Amino acid sequence: MKIYIHTDLEGISGIDCIEMMSKSDPRHQFARERLMADLNAAIEGVFEGGATEVMVVDRHGGANNFIPELLDKRVTVDHKLNDLWTGALDETFDGTIIIGAHAMAGTMNAFLDHTQSSLKGFNYYINGKRTGEIGQWATMCAHFKVPVLMVSGDEAACAEARAFLGPVETAVVKRAIGRNRAECVDLAEAERRIREAAKRAMSLVGKAKLYTPILPMEIIEEYTRTDYADAVADKPGVERLDARRLRKISHSYLDIFI
Repeated sequence: MKIYIHTDLEGISGIDCIEMMSKSDPRHQFARERLMADLNAAIEGVFEGGATEVMVVDRHGGANNFIPELLDKRVTVDHKLNDLWTGALDETFDGTIIIGAHAMAGTMNAFLDHTQSSLKGFNYYINGKRTGEIGQWATMCAHFKVPVLMVSGDEAACAEARAFLGPVETAVVKRAIGRNRAECVDLAEAERRIREAAKRAMSLVGKAKLYTPILPMEIIEEYTRTDYADAVADKPGVERLDARRLRKISHSYLDIFI
């Protein structure tokens, strides 16, 4: 069984403040090390659960977050990065996992909630349903008939995953204290939760549902400021709804961004 693991950084264990996300902060290296620890725990879990091949991708902030020497040597890293996030993902994979997820913009009690850009993004909708990066990834994966099997992150991200995707396994590694602080689970316990959830997730292969919004999809993106909308309002197929909202109709699960 082939598994594709998508990673982000905000929902990684041990990262308990916004400052750790900055490369200029001395604690950022620890954040990267925790990314590798969480990822390796998930890799171990899926192999224990029956995976025969695993591909992983670094999808935070343009990549360059992995520490190659700390990565489980059994996996392949997807370097085929593109604007659609999907890289080398295709129909040959049996499932996908998200490690380090965060909740969508505007979620209460969520650590570093955002959808794409924390600066520019206010709300994003697919067919009238407010959606974040978890739902976006699941939508794009549906193009390849690949279901999301498991998500790790803070409490809010895991709750969002269950609301959008069930049945899905989740591993909670922290809870938010306001937006920019979090209370983290013990690191060894976080790794155990991820490993066990990933192992259990393998039993969902063939049972997990695809996330398939009705096509064609109405995509609406609401920006925090008018000038951010100005910058993309002239794209082909994009309709200006008002100062901060843009709309387009998409006929493909891969075409979800304005």
